[in-house]
Amino acid sequence: MKAKIAQLGGNLQYIVAPDIEHHIFISDWATEFPGAKIIGPEGLPEKRLKTKDDPRIGKEKFFAVFEARTKREIKITEEFDRDFEYEYVDAHPNKELVFFYKPDRVLIEADLMFNLPATEQYSRVPEEQRKDGVLGGVFASFQTTQGEAKGTKRFIWHVLSRGDRPGFNESVRKIHGWDFATIIPCHGDSIEGNGKEVFEKIFDWHLKAAL
Repeated sequence: MKAKIAQLGGNLQYIVAPDIEHHIFISDWATEFPGAKIIGPEGLPEKRLKTKDDPRIGKEKFFAVFEARTKREIKITEEFDRDFEYEYVDAHPNKELVFFYKPDRVLIEADLMFNLPATEQYSRVPEEQRKDGVLGGVFASFQTTQGEAKGTKRFIWHVLSRGDRPGFNESVRKIHGWDFATIIPCHGDSIEGNGKEVFEKIFDWHLKAAL
């Protein structure tokens, strides 16, 4: 990653924790790029401050923290906002931050939607070490975009969005309004070219739900 960033000019300016769970390596990145601005969802700065038993988690200051009550008002920087749209899905249990990189029409998300199996991500792992077992296979069936993806649709509808389905639906509709073609998920392969169509299939119930 450091080599790729150096190839791109080496000027890393933003470090983003895409939700309240994906944040462990913020301190490592901040050490390498001390001038970068750290962005994350509400609750994460406090969570990190309370962590005492993990030396990887530091006490870095956040530049921008997304909050539900001001989610439609927050801005990052003029430079960042020229290239990105973003939505804070506070109705998601993990407090998701979803980004749309406008120049390349790319949607970047963590746990909003999985795309298992993670063939691309584990391509360098020896074949004999990739066996997930029965439980892994069952989990993957609820986290795939392949076929009709009924398991994934049901998991998102009945589990992830049940706490605040109207708020979840509102965020899904906001994201759907972006002109993306590619989806880069945290879990699973990137979806290139037909990302919008896959998104519409997975979130069909949310897009059609009554306002």
